[in-house]
Amino acid sequence: MKTLFILLSSFALASSAFAAKPNMLFLLSDDHSYPFLSCYGDKNVKTPTLDQLAAEGMKFHRFFTAAPQCVPSRAALLTGRSPVAARITRFSAPLAKDEITFPELLRSQAGYFTGICGRSYHLDGSGKHSGTEMNDIFEKNKLKTFAQRVDFLNVCADNVVASQLETFLDQKPAEKPFFMWANFSDPHHEWSAPAAYRPDPAALTLPAHWPDLPGVRAQLADYCAEVNRLDSTVAGVLAVLKKRGLLESTVIVFIGDNGAALPHGKGSLYDPGCNVPCLVRWPGVVKPGTESRALLSGEDLAPTLLAAAEVAAGSNMSGVSFLPLLKGEANEPRKHVFLERGPHGNAPVVLGMSNSGYDLSRAVRSDRYKLIYNCTPWLPYSPVDSAGGAAWNQMRQAKEQGKLSAGLVATYFTTPRRVYELYDLEADPSELNNLSGKPEHAAVERSLRLALAEKMILDFDYLPLPDLMNGAAGNMPKGKGNKKGQ
Repeated sequence: MKTLFILLSSFALASSAFAAKPNMLFLLSDDHSYPFLSCYGDKNVKTPTLDQLAAEGMKFHRFFTAAPQCVPSRAALLTGRSPVAARITRFSAPLAKDEITFPELLRSQAGYFTGICGRSYHLDGSGKHSGTEMNDIFEKNKLKTFAQRVDFLNVCADNVVASQLETFLDQKPAEKPFFMWANFSDPHHEWSAPAAYRPDPAALTLPAHWPDLPGVRAQLADYCAEVNRLDSTVAGVLAVLKKRGLLESTVIVFIGDNGAALPHGKGSLYDPGCNVPCLVRWPGVVKPGTESRALLSGEDLAPTLLAAAEVAAGSNMSGVSFLPLLKGEANEPRKHVFLERGPHGNAPVVLGMSNSGYDLSRAVRSDRYKLIYNCTPWLPYSPVDSAGGAAWNQMRQAKEQGKLSAGLVATYFTTPRRVYELYDLEADPSELNNLSGKPEHAAVERSLRLALAEKMILDFDYLPLPDLMNGAAGNMPKGKGNKKGQ
């Protein structure tokens, strides 16, 4: 009887400890650039559900995913490490078995019941798209690991996510807190939202990095329609929590996985490629209606949610917990966020290809400045996913007719591209005026190159380190003014 009493007491204590942990719902949209939520002041979209999340929690203006592509970005979100360190810069790669994700630590260290549902989570590799032989390699070597990493796993359409959350909660043991990662396709290209969600293209406001052309307006309207539909889908998911009385005991995090599939966005290291919405609602902890302009990285999500559950971050995580920010406590802000670009999809290397399928570049961003380091500058720019659309086709025509500004021509249509790009984001938020090599910015540029070099060294990056010796090194072809021919 004494042994039974001890066992029951231990179980009761464990159940009490689990119950004290917050439930967690991580909502991840696909290809969603900042500021495309109306709570950020963007008038191109109408997102009342997500606006309400922001009003009841905290919104972040400068959350940057670690990469402008789905797979490496998600790897960083899940591991708290850069895609380079996690060895997943090749888009088709699976997450290695020995890379531990934060849901695994929540399950093993804090007793969470964990799940993933919705759009593909992208981290078990994409060998199936490369032919049966490639898929056979994945299967033979047991490279698909997520069925073992979580308790519940189901890939489904956006309109099924709410019902899958219901099923997940039905399966959850009563004594355990839960973590659910719900993925959405919207607003991923191709854009197919019904006309009821679509704003009037003529009424849209365009940033400086998009020329005012009918095709640009039309495709931006299509994109905004998917953001609006996403908001409706999220409303259905949150209704499940409300119905079950779980809203007040659940941390809800909403983030985009990378930027919009339009020029300057997805696949590029400009801000629209990696700066995404980030909202956190945590009743009783996060003060409603607060906001932050602190620099945050996709690497920071994992240690933050682990800290919220009082679980130590993995020893190899390079991300920094922003739990103090959520609690309104003193917080040491990041000085830099780091971004990487690698191959995209399963595009093979062919002569004459653009950089949409294959590119190698890195970037570092401070509060004010951004340095981009292009290691494959000979590849001409092309937007990821939407190169066949009206926006890009009309931009190309405008360039041929001499109707594009010098900044747009330099950004999109100059090959080879510059090895180094430096932007003053206060004066030039659209990143169209490259300051690299200018003497008055030499000190800033060198400090950013050094910060990027340190990150690359610590992550065992395979690319050559940026040149620290010559401010304009690599930016001019041989014989065009650079005496060192670099």
